[in-house]
Amino acid sequence: MKTDDLINMLAKDARVRLRFGRVFLIALVIGVVISAALLLSTIGIRKNMAEMIETPRVLFKLGITLLLALTATRLAFRIGKPGVSLRSAALTLTLPLAVLIAGIVTELLVVPQADWASRMEGQFSAFCLFFVPTLSIAPLAAILYSIREGAPENPGTAGAVAGLAAGGIAAAIYAWHCPDDSPLFLATWYSIGILAATGAGFLLGRKILRW
Repeated sequence: MKTDDLINMLAKDARVRLRFGRVFLIALVIGVVISAALLLSTIGIRKNMAEMIETPRVLFKLGITLLLALTATRLAFRIGKPGVSLRSAALTLTLPLAVLIAGIVTELLVVPQADWASRMEGQFSAFCLFFVPTLSIAPLAAILYSIREGAPENPGTAGAVAGLAAGGIAAAIYAWHCPDDSPLFLATWYSIGILAATGAGFLLGRKILRW
């Protein structure tokens, strides 16, 4: 290969990487704004959030959903770049899992066993099952669109990661409304909603992220 050809190829690759990063950020912001606007225009923020945000369970719920959203989104960003190592980004997903397990153990220790089932069931599980997947639609569409500007090596896996990130974002947004604060509720119903978004991302990724 001639030197000039090599320089041109590297320059084009650099422009593609720059474009992907810009597109990913813009699309992500749009998706998050749409999702947040949907929450505000329908069920709104929890009425007593100003006082409840100081309680440990609410802080835990807001914190862990945000942590999942950040770690999964970072992985989704990296998975759109060919040849980039995913190991460190994938390992960070163990952080929200470890924090969730710690929260569950703490809840089981401080709450009487007779109340475990009611804490897990909560009062608005149906709301959670509906709104987490619904609020994930815009972020999922945004992330999938931006990943198409990259070059994911495995469309299904990339789609699943996009769905996980979108589910985490949706959970972090819905947490500002949800009146059920127990980690047991979070581990059950939020997880189902996030898994639904992950599955949808996997199926869509296999179709629209193919080279």
